[in-house]
Amino acid sequence: MPGSPATVSADPASALPARRRRHPYPAPSPACAVEATLSLIDGKWKGAVLWHLLGGTLRFGELRRRMPRVTQRILTNQLRELEADGLVLREVFPVVPLRVEYSLTPLGKSLGKVLTLLKEWGDDHESYWKKATQQQSLKPRSAETLQAPRSVRSC
Repeated sequence: MPGSPATVSADPASALPARRRRHPYPAPSPACAVEATLSLIDGKWKGAVLWHLLGGTLRFGELRRRMPRVTQRILTNQLRELEADGLVLREVFPVVPLRVEYSLTPLGKSLGKVLTLLKEWGDDHESYWKKATQQQSLKPRSAETLQAPRSVRSC
């Protein structure tokens, strides 16, 4: 129902219909657990969305302002995937204009330490990733680099 907040179960996979599950639960081995975790936060903007939501509940427009380079369509898709994976809670308020707020679920909050470590690593290696990003943007694009990404290997 549009006016009621989404519900979160202890196991996010069990709350989702089979067709909406994007990732296998549980992962059968340590390497697969890493791949499964990374697949939950894959996507150019998911890490940034999670990082901003660590600070508390935000409306869609507030997220957009904090990430000015993301398009509305991409941000919407990333939020939907995070919600489907049980990391983000979307709460709709039946007012005019429609008010939608996003917050982290307990599962999403549990990624806080991981995101903090990723930020610290990025801060410590800023010169490396800036140089790599600059070199990557200077490379001509070939047909090989424009291919669709490979799917995640099964374990």
